[in-house]
Amino acid sequence: MNLEALARPEVLALSPYVSARGSAGADGVLLNANEAPRSLLPDEAWQGLDLHRYPSPQPGALRERLAALYGVPEDQLLVTRGSDEGIDLLLRVFCRAGWDQILETIPCFGMYRVAARIQGAGVVQVPRDPDTLGVRRDALLAAMTQTEDLKLVFLTSPNNPTGDLLDPAVLDAVLAQATDRALVVLDEAYIEFCNAGSAAQLVARHTHLVVLRTLSKAWGAAGLRCGALIANPVVISLLGRVMAPYPLTAPAIHAALAVTDPALRPAQAALLAELRQEKQRLVEDLRQRSWVRKLWPGEANFALIRVDDGPALVRHCAARGVRIRDFHGQPLLDHCVRITVGSAGEMDALRAALDDFGA
Repeated sequence: MNLEALARPEVLALSPYVSARGSAGADGVLLNANEAPRSLLPDEAWQGLDLHRYPSPQPGALRERLAALYGVPEDQLLVTRGSDEGIDLLLRVFCRAGWDQILETIPCFGMYRVAARIQGAGVVQVPRDPDTLGVRRDALLAAMTQTEDLKLVFLTSPNNPTGDLLDPAVLDAVLAQATDRALVVLDEAYIEFCNAGSAAQLVARHTHLVVLRTLSKAWGAAGLRCGALIANPVVISLLGRVMAPYPLTAPAIHAALAVTDPALRPAQAALLAELRQEKQRLVEDLRQRSWVRKLWPGEANFALIRVDDGPALVRHCAARGVRIRDFHGQPLLDHCVRITVGSAGEMDALRAALDDFGA
């Protein structure tokens, strides 16, 4: 499959900006990037980081770490500022304003359509099943067939905010349908919370598959804004043409390496086990609430419910210091509320707020 043929002609013709740190090593006497010769802060304040120097655009140690973590070759991985940057880069490289289109299965993560509209790309929305909120395979494939100038198909597993996993057979069908037409982008932001395997290893077999991963959720590092885009090396190279010269900060690189240190794997496993336990308690509690009209437990670190008055429930909890997410008014989600799983103490506070809802 000719991946470059999918990219915007302007991007193919673009001579990318090459930063000083990207064109040469970071050793020796560094007089090639117009940097200050030293930081104003003492070294101990930043654990020896050279804040006066630009970091590598794609830091080798972090790229190696994430590639090993996700089980892919390094040339298939681009380190990004969270999944949001990966989504934005894909739109900028592959979608011509006023011409190309993306496809999404709603309800889903809102940044797909936001990034598309910022780029001026069209958005084709395929509603999910109104009862299960799962992807409707036949409707999805039909929409792909009928959509002209389709460049990106966004899928999510587990999906946000419904929490459902994508059937591997559906992914296979979509990949087959998209061959020589579009990239298939699978967002796996919540994959660590379930027992399903990642599709990252499929990238080697399907050159038009892109997988998004992040440290924001299961690694407890949302504040880092660090993620990864896994794709064919041709796609990685195209995205690199429009990526910012220095997208990652030195403290973020340092922290990302620290949080993914193999020595912390037991701590991450303990965190995931704690969240699974609290998720089970939350789901059992919600099933006992008479005012919960519908519950979608899902496979991620949240649950989705429908009540008679979703905004009222959100306001009630906020008045008691507990913030939950209102999805009322979004497609298929009237009076739906998403509840994230927190610590035992946070979940106790939630239960106390729910106990007097409607009282």
